[in-house]
Amino acid sequence: MSPFLLRAARVGAVLLALGLSACAGLGTPPDRSTLAASDSFALSARFALRVDAQNHSGRLDWRHTPARDEWLLSSPFGQGIAEIVGTRELACLSGSDGRRECDADLDALTRRLLGYPLPLAGLADWVRARPPVDGAAPENDVLDALGRPLVLVRAGWRIEFAYHGEAPDALPRRLSVALPAGPELRLVIDEWRALGLPNTPSAPAAASSTEPVSNNN
Repeated sequence: MSPFLLRAARVGAVLLALGLSACAGLGTPPDRSTLAASDSFALSARFALRVDAQNHSGRLDWRHTPARDEWLLSSPFGQGIAEIVGTRELACLSGSDGRRECDADLDALTRRLLGYPLPLAGLADWVRARPPVDGAAPENDVLDALGRPLVLVRAGWRIEFAYHGEAPDALPRRLSVALPAGPELRLVIDEWRALGLPNTPSAPAAASSTEPVSNNN
């Protein structure tokens, strides 16, 4: 197990009460336009992370605003593993023994703990399949017939998408983020929630929670 997970292995179930995950509700998931309007979201997902031939898996509850990211990592059985909080000034990982590991930002923190920088800052845009700011897709990007990204290449990272439904504005259901000869992170997103907008109840994705999230292809 990597030093990153060893330091945080005993975080404890109290982290699960921090309210980072959205409660399941009725309705349909928000779409990409809704999240673009709020620029803040919460999601619940299952993750699989491969680093240096080691595989780790569990659950992720993530709350994102323009000023702050809160990540709660738990085991597949729901036991807390780690809490990561990142702001514009600082990023910290908290472990169950009371120790904290901090660095200037999320990328620097994961570089120091894992040996590779996981692109957590860029992931906030990628997980929503946001188009380029200037509207022009780089030549390595691949879009589907509905104009949704299927493959993006950003700063050497390859991001692949599968969507919740067939609507042009549907949010991603699955996400793979990989660096050649480096780490790979896979997410299966079970629930999306838009924050900061009225009348936007949380909504679970339609696919079964037994959908695999393995890094083995």
